[in-house]
Amino acid sequence: MSSTVRLTFAAAACSALLAIAASSASAAPGTDVQGYVDSTARCTTPSTAVFFGSTETSRIAICKASGGQYEYRGVRVRDGAKLIVSASQSGDGYVADNDGVTYTVSAKSLVISVGNKVIREEPMVDSHTPGTPSAPIGTSAPTAPKPTTPTPTTPLPPPLPAEVGGGS
Repeated sequence: MSSTVRLTFAAAACSALLAIAASSASAAPGTDVQGYVDSTARCTTPSTAVFFGSTETSRIAICKASGGQYEYRGVRVRDGAKLIVSASQSGDGYVADNDGVTYTVSAKSLVISVGNKVIREEPMVDSHTPGTPSAPIGTSAPTAPKPTTPTPTTPLPPPLPAEVGGGS
């Protein structure tokens, strides 16, 4: 085999490996009944997930506390930006407000708006509600429940391993 053919073959093999690595790096984390494993889009005990899902760019969990309050837990996949705020039930979905920006979540989509102006509408590519199957995607569920954490008032830490995005 000539050196040119070897170099061409080696370049093609490296390109294929990079493509595989890139696609697995942006793959969704595993799921269980509380949401996405190792992600902000996960409810912590004693809260329970009433909905969790993902769009091409976001992962969201809606949690319900034992007192009946709802919480929106979202993460932007690209950079791991997190948002944890109170939410309320609205029709067949949930609504959360963060400084005038409204996040409306349903099994169909995530709609982000300011006032009556829709900034972005992201279709759900994966959604789960109680009683629907949610098979793990890649990683297994943890064996012990995670401790309950209050809604943070300080800046959030860096993204969890499952929240490191693909750079899109």
